[in-house]
Amino acid sequence: MEYQKLIAQAITAKESAYAPYSKFRVGAALLTKNGKVFTGCNVENVSYSATNCAERTAVCKAVSEGEREFTAIAVNGDNNDYLPPCGICRQVLAEFCNLNTFEVILANSEQDYRIMTLAELLPGAFLSENLKPGIF
Repeated sequence: MEYQKLIAQAITAKESAYAPYSKFRVGAALLTKNGKVFTGCNVENVSYSATNCAERTAVCKAVSEGEREFTAIAVNGDNNDYLPPCGICRQVLAEFCNLNTFEVILANSEQDYRIMTLAELLPGAFLSENLKPGIF
């Protein structure tokens, strides 16, 4: 899929954001290995820690539909700058994505974007192989 099409879907998803407290809307479009796209927006809560980010919303929608392999995500926010996923979103993406090949597209617009790998955004990621057998 062309980056511009994925970015356009993230921008559209941002319009559905529920952000009555921060007024800061974020949209994400997650591309699966087989070409399907799942979008997400941020959903705030008066208790800020209960807020769900756009990236995690997209991941949860995809996983709930049986998808587990992803190749890229486009993220667009109201900040008029490149908006990287927060730390929790990076860790959730690391659960399902290859750190070295998964592309994170930080988009101001369909023409203005930066691409990074998840490994660049999450060096030293905590992964399942870090768990010692028998602890849990």
